[in-house]
Amino acid sequence: MELEKFLEISNLLEYYKNLLSDKQKEYLIDHFEEDFSLSEIAKNNGVSRQAVHDNIKRGVAILYEYENKLGFYKKEREIYDELIKLKKDFKIEKLDKIIDKMF
Repeated sequence: MELEKFLEISNLLEYYKNLLSDKQKEYLIDHFEEDFSLSEIAKNNGVSRQAVHDNIKRGVAILYEYENKLGFYKKEREIYDELIKLKKDFKIEKLDKIIDKMF
């Protein structure tokens, strides 16, 4: 998995992990935050590597489903990008636009 995708999933996990099942949340945190391999997670949980893989795959799909419906991560990224631009060329009008977009 490429680094950009890995980081995106980690960010989505921060937003939506409490909406996952306990096992999905545990496996995804172990894999994406603690950097455990699938084999390590399987051994720690007394399940097969395939079971961990399937659970992580379903969990990632659910994270993307929540993001597609709720869009919290996308909204934060947009605001962040606008604030970076604002930092380079500050004008009160630009700040007002950003604030207006938030609500």
